This record gives sequence, structure tokens and C-alpha cells, in this order.
Amino acid sequence: MKQREQMICHYIKAYNHFDISAMLADLDPSISFQNISDGKVDMSLEGVTAFKEQAEKAATFFKSRQQKITSFMHFESYTDVEVAYSAVLAVDLPNGLRKGDALHCAGKSVFHFGKDKIVAIEDISYC
Repeated sequence: MKQREQMICHYIKAYNHFDISAMLADLDPSISFQNISDGKVDMSLEGVTAFKEQAEKAATFFKSRQQKITSFMHFESYTDVEVAYSAVLAVDLPNGLRKGDALHCAGKSVFHFGKDKIVAIEDISYC
């Protein structure tokens, strides 16, 4: 479990610092990613190339962003990570949020593990 927590902490630290290369370091090349908001999947990606492209695009939306881990819950092949999320927008968004607006949400990320890599991530937000 310690190795899982180290990989998750490395990923989240890289996310918070907009370090896309470091985010990819522990991901399996066939990574599966889903973003779930309001109980609905609003993004689904397959493969590290698609993940990288989306991560680079998403990074441009924020002036700053911070995920803070509030708890780990380990299961046989996955780990649930509760997070507190805050961000400041760098651009206006189509949903009416404006550049400079601050976001504060709670959420959960579910990290699924293969032998020694993260093989899937589900990001679930409760905004």
C-alpha cells in the first residue's frame, strides 16, 4: 500500500505543479481515464497519448490548482483517494465561470493498479 500511496502522491504533486511529464511517470501506456461530474461521465480517454493531450489542454484553464489528499482507502486492486480541490481560472469557461473565479470542490479519485503502474483513474467531483 505504501508504494501505491507514493505513486498517487507523486501524481497529485505533479498535477498541482502543472508538471505533465511527472504526471505520466507512473501511468501504464494503456491508461484509462474517466471524469465524472454530477454522477455522469463527461470525459473518457484511453491511452497515455490521449491522457497527455487532455492534461496539457486542461492545464491552460487554470492560473493555479491544488488537490489536497484528505484520506486513502485501499482495496485489492484500487485505492480511493478523497481530495479537497481548489483552483483559480485562467480563462472564461462556457458554463459562465470567468477568468479569476475561484473554485472549491470536494472529490474522489479512484486509482486502479496493475503490477507496477496506474492502469485507470476515475475523477469524481462533488461541486
